[in-house]
Amino acid sequence: VQLQASGGGLVQAGGSLRLSCAASGSIISIIAMGWYRQAAGKQRELVASIISGGTVNIVDSVKGRFTISRDNAKNTVYLQMNMLKPEDTAVYYCNVVSRTRTSSTPSSDWGQGTQVTVSS
Repeated sequence: VQLQASGGGLVQAGGSLRLSCAASGSIISIIAMGWYRQAAGKQRELVASIISGGTVNIVDSVKGRFTISRDNAKNTVYLQMNMLKPEDTAVYYCNVVSRTRTSSTPSSDWGQGTQVTVSS
């Protein structure tokens, strides 16, 4: 499974960015898609996730500002980030858990990471 993430960049506080992550490869079905972030000197943390049934989980620190969505036909997950704050600065990684044609167990794959920098 290959993941291609895009959409990061530099934005002023209060601004918006939209991240995208497209999954491709030997995918039979997607179980869950999510976004994580890792700020400098900190551990990677879950930001938001969405499972196949549509259930969404969003971390409290971004609730009301970030929205996760997916396009099933395109195997793509999006993270709409509004009202960005300097503390949102991090490298954002997408993660996809899927059933594939090459393994009997679910595969968990990571995108390459995209930098989001929010200036004050």
